[in-house]
Amino acid sequence: MTPAVGLASPVDLRVAPPASSAVVRARFRRQGRRDTVPELAVRRRLHARGVRYRVDVRPCRETRARGDLVWRQRKIIVFIDGCFWHACPTCGHWPTANSRWWSEKLRANVARDRRTDGVLTRLGWRVLRFWEHEDPDAVADAICGALGRTR
Repeated sequence: MTPAVGLASPVDLRVAPPASSAVVRARFRRQGRRDTVPELAVRRRLHARGVRYRVDVRPCRETRARGDLVWRQRKIIVFIDGCFWHACPTCGHWPTANSRWWSEKLRANVARDRRTDGVLTRLGWRVLRFWEHEDPDAVADAICGALGRTR
């Protein structure tokens, strides 16, 4: 079946386009899924306050999402979202190279985040999301507040 005249064919998000340069390819290959600089900064602050947590945990079978910090007994999960990958409205940007593919990819990431939040909330979890650019001390304060801990 051919697409209607004037309409672009759908983007296949399972196949990433080639990197626009060797520099971009190297940057994306270095990007880790866990233990990012913002995550480590928050974890250090929480640990210094005596707060213990689980890292990179899938909270339930109903979602494939893995929380950056998880307290299963208390049903609290924290995600520290990267500004690029989760389309931060403050500092995220839309790439110009392969823009159509990236636009679809980043929108799909945001939609997946909202679905994850909905699933976890329906299961009784308290979902806390923070952006990587947020002050780690303020993030730690908010998490401690959710845990019922004072400084």
